[in-house]
Amino acid sequence: MRQNFIGMVVSTAMSKTVKVKVVRQKLHPIVMKTIRSHKNYLVHDENAKCTLGDIVRIEACRPLSKNKHFSVAEIIRSTGESQSATKTPSA
Repeated sequence: MRQNFIGMVVSTAMSKTVKVKVVRQKLHPIVMKTIRSHKNYLVHDENAKCTLGDIVRIEACRPLSKNKHFSVAEIIRSTGESQSATKTPSA
């Protein structure tokens, strides 16, 4: 089974690549307090369907570049921002 994570898209500045922030929660063994940590992954997005703020599931794949080892498996929740919605209608 491949490695899977769920995270949020934080950057779409590159072509066919998005940056996804994966947040983890862990209980501190002594203080018994929940500690949140995160890691950013560079993820392959072939059709550039992801937009800023989308919740996506990423899946491990073969190395595609020096830092890119994951691809977008599915978009779980979209922010609703589409390319046509950002255009202003000419009146």
